[in-house]
Amino acid sequence: MMTVNEEKCIGCGLCVKDCFPRDIEMIEGKARINNVTCFKCGHCIAICPTDAVTTDEYDMADVIEYDEDKFQIDSDNLMNFIKFRRSIRQFKDKEVEAEKISKIIEAGRFTETGGNMQDVSYIVVREKIQELRKLTLESLNTIGENLLSNITPENRMYVKYAKLWVRMYKKYKENPDGEDSLFFNAPVVILVTANAQVNGVLASSNMELMTNALGLGALFSGFLVRAALGNKEIRELFEVKEGKEIVTCMIIGYPDVKYRRTVPRKAAEICWK
Repeated sequence: MMTVNEEKCIGCGLCVKDCFPRDIEMIEGKARINNVTCFKCGHCIAICPTDAVTTDEYDMADVIEYDEDKFQIDSDNLMNFIKFRRSIRQFKDKEVEAEKISKIIEAGRFTETGGNMQDVSYIVVREKIQELRKLTLESLNTIGENLLSNITPENRMYVKYAKLWVRMYKKYKENPDGEDSLFFNAPVVILVTANAQVNGVLASSNMELMTNALGLGALFSGFLVRAALGNKEIRELFEVKEGKEIVTCMIIGYPDVKYRRTVPRKAAEICWK
């Protein structure tokens, strides 16, 4: 429940104006939250100039007072940071500290979700990476063989991937301890699951920014996401909750490669109206 401390409330009405579901009203010069249409977004907590709003839905210890020196990021530095990030496929034989993994997940936890669903969950895979690798390659091999046996104009563009998946599985079967062309011997894999795909994607994007800020590198594995689609074994082994899907797979570790500069990209396609 969201509550207003009437002794602290000065009746400024800022929370009323900023409440999208219109769940706050002014009663005798004080704000009152009805907790009827409220979806616990916390805007009232953030905007109140006297810190009069609290909730028992979440841990109020999460709340941090605004500090310009700590909260602002130079836009040019941020742009260069985004441009310089690379998908990493070479990792050091070095464990990632639990504190850093927690910070990456924290970046996901505080990412916006539609309707404040907060439906994003995280599966950190360390001990069972090889089991996940085996199940993923088996699934990709099956998908690849099925596609190659029934090539159509619609799926022809995926033939190159099908051939690659079959080759990857063949190499794995010949030498399970050999070259890892799926997870690249990274020490951590984070599966991001959500009910609404867009929420998981948004969280993953912020998580990758944090990953790079911590001196780590990441690779988003679309191969695993495809392999896990409808795969009962993967879902059961990693306890993917009912109603959720694996939206992204983040392969994380310390980079064993050093890049010197950014790279070019196609011009943005923009439609101004």
